[in-house]
Amino acid sequence: MQRLDFHFNVVNRLAYACRVVRKARSMNLTIALWCRDSHRLDNFSRLLWSFEPTGFYPHVDATDNLAAETPIVFHTDETRLPARDVLILLDDQVPDDFMALFSRFGRVIDIVGASENERVPARERFMTYRRAGLSPTAHDQGGH
Repeated sequence: MQRLDFHFNVVNRLAYACRVVRKARSMNLTIALWCRDSHRLDNFSRLLWSFEPTGFYPHVDATDNLAAETPIVFHTDETRLPARDVLILLDDQVPDDFMALFSRFGRVIDIVGASENERVPARERFMTYRRAGLSPTAHDQGGH
């Protein structure tokens, strides 16, 4: 991993993740998303199909037969995610073996909601990364 970014103060994490995907794909980057909550990932998948009327962002579960040739993959089990250019984290907790996971990606983006319920665990994630010797860069999204 070359870069760990913390995008915090985000009003809608899933919509924001869709915008991150749009930007990454405009640069022809491949993306993996991780969250333990399958319901949250399902909601993200549905939103990615509809958030932009003219946009098309092909994505599949990381275990799908088409995952190798699909630019965007997601899964609840971080060990099932293939190496990609960007890893987007949508979970409230740190991945189990985050150092091994992060090493497979050029950039990691942890998206943090604006509510206090989302910020409290995010602060702990931030400190966990620092204690592990990582240098996360914080980006205040000011409620976007």
